Amino acid sequence: MDFSLTEEQLALQDTVRRFAGAELVDAAKEIEETDHAPGAEIMKKFAAMGLLGVNIDDSLGGLGGSHLDAVLVLEEVAKISCGVAFPIFESCFGPILAIAHFAPDEMRRRIVPEVCAGERIVSVAMSEPNAGTALTDLVTKAETRDGKIVINGQKRWCSGAGHADSYLVYCRMSDAPGAKGIGAVLVDKGTEGFSFGKRERHMGFRGIHSADMYFDNVEVPAENLVVPAGGFKKLMEAFDLERCGNTTMSLAVGQSAFDYVLEYVQERQQFGKPIVDFQAVQLHLAEMKMKLDASRLLLYRAVVNAEAGLPSVGESSIAKCFANEAVREVTGKGMQLMGGYGYSREYPIEQKMRDGWGWGIAGGAIDIQKVNIAAALVGRRFSQRS
Repeated sequence: MDFSLTEEQLALQDTVRRFAGAELVDAAKEIEETDHAPGAEIMKKFAAMGLLGVNIDDSLGGLGGSHLDAVLVLEEVAKISCGVAFPIFESCFGPILAIAHFAPDEMRRRIVPEVCAGERIVSVAMSEPNAGTALTDLVTKAETRDGKIVINGQKRWCSGAGHADSYLVYCRMSDAPGAKGIGAVLVDKGTEGFSFGKRERHMGFRGIHSADMYFDNVEVPAENLVVPAGGFKKLMEAFDLERCGNTTMSLAVGQSAFDYVLEYVQERQQFGKPIVDFQAVQLHLAEMKMKLDASRLLLYRAVVNAEAGLPSVGESSIAKCFANEAVREVTGKGMQLMGGYGYSREYPIEQKMRDGWGWGIAGGAIDIQKVNIAAALVGRRFSQRS
C-alpha cells in the first residue's frame, strides 16, 4: 500500500494548479458575478490541455488517465471555483461515463469525442417533482412508436439544464414496477417538444444552470437509447463515480478555504500578535486539517479501487458523505476565524461556504449516503416504503 502520488501524477497536479492560477481566476470572478456558465474560450482551453475526459479512453478522445488522475485535475480547478470547474466535473464524472460504459458503440464514438473536444456538454436528467431521493418513483415515460422513442414527462434539479447540448434522461420504459422499468435515453437540446422552465437561482453554485425540463411528445431516434428498461442498476453504478466527483468538489472547496484561512491567521493580528498564536485558533486549524486529510484518503480509496471498472456504492457513499460534512465544518470554522471579514463578499470564504453546503444536497443527500453505507454493510437495500 502506497500513499504517495507518482511522479507523473505530481507533474499533472502541478501543471493544472499553475494553469488554474494563471488562466482561470478572472474567469471565476466573472462567473460568480454574472452567474453565466463558462464560455467557449474556457472550454477550448480545457480541451487543448486534455482536461475534458481525463479518465476517458484515448480511443474516444480522452486523456486515457485513471479516475485518480481525473480527481487530481478536478480538485485543482475546483479550488478556484466550482462554476469554472463544472465542465470538467461533467466530462470526467458525469453522465458521459454512463455513455462511455453502456451506450451502443455508434453512440459512444459519436458523442464522447465531442465532449472531450469541448464541442458538446452532456448533463443528466434524473429527478422529478415527486422523485428525488425516491428516484424509482419517476414517471417520465418513454415509448417506442414506429421506430422512434417518444418521451413525455417533467424533470427537475438538472444541473446544466438549458445550457448543456444533450441530456441523459432517466425514463420509465416498460410497465415493470420500480427500478425494473427504468432505462435512459439521450435527448438533444432543440428537439421539438423539449423545453425548459425558468432558470433557478440558488444560494451557491453560480455559473451552474438549473431549471425544470418538459417533454411533450418528444421524439428521438431509436438509436438514442443508452440503457433499456431494466438497466437502472447500470445507471446507478455510473452514478457512483459521479459521487466521487461530488466528493472532489467538496474537498476542493474545503481545501481552498483552509489554505486561505491558514495564511490569514498568520497575518491578522490582535492583542499585538498573529491570531495563530492563540491556542483556540490552533485547535480549529488542526480539526480542519484532519477532516480534509481524511476526506482525501477516503476519496482516493474509492477511485483507486474503482480502476477495474466503477466504484462500489459503499466506498463512494462513505467518501461523499464524509467530505460533504467536512466542507460544511471547514468553511464554517474558516468564516468564524476570519470574523467579519469572513462574512464579507469582498473575501472568498462566504462563497465557499455557499458552494460547500450545496454538495451535501446534490447527487444524493448526506443522510441518504448513510443509508447506502448501512445497506452495503448488511448486503441488502432497505425499503423506505414500509
